[in-house]
Amino acid sequence: MYIYNVTANIEESIHDEWLIWIKEHIPQVLGTGKFEKATLTRVLVEEDMGGVTYSIQYKSYSREALDAFYKEDAPKFRSEALKKFADKMLAFRTELQIIDEYTVNFK
Repeated sequence: MYIYNVTANIEESIHDEWLIWIKEHIPQVLGTGKFEKATLTRVLVEEDMGGVTYSIQYKSYSREALDAFYKEDAPKFRSEALKKFADKMLAFRTELQIIDEYTVNFK
């Protein structure tokens, strides 16, 4: 399993607009059929550059599905975000490979 992680720092001036947009954007990314779920989180570290930072983690079905997303879908989604928010949003992407998952049940 792979996680496609997008970390975005959002300027305060567009924060509310971006938050509405990202909650519409995530289902569109999931609609590509290349991810099984997504998690939107707020990063709880204050950045020197200001703004609010979020992480969106998309859990992919496979390496092949992630590669297909890069080839078939990512350019369009990146272009839309850049067009809408330009220099008021700074984003970077990372890939994570899930090695093991653990849970605990205290019942």
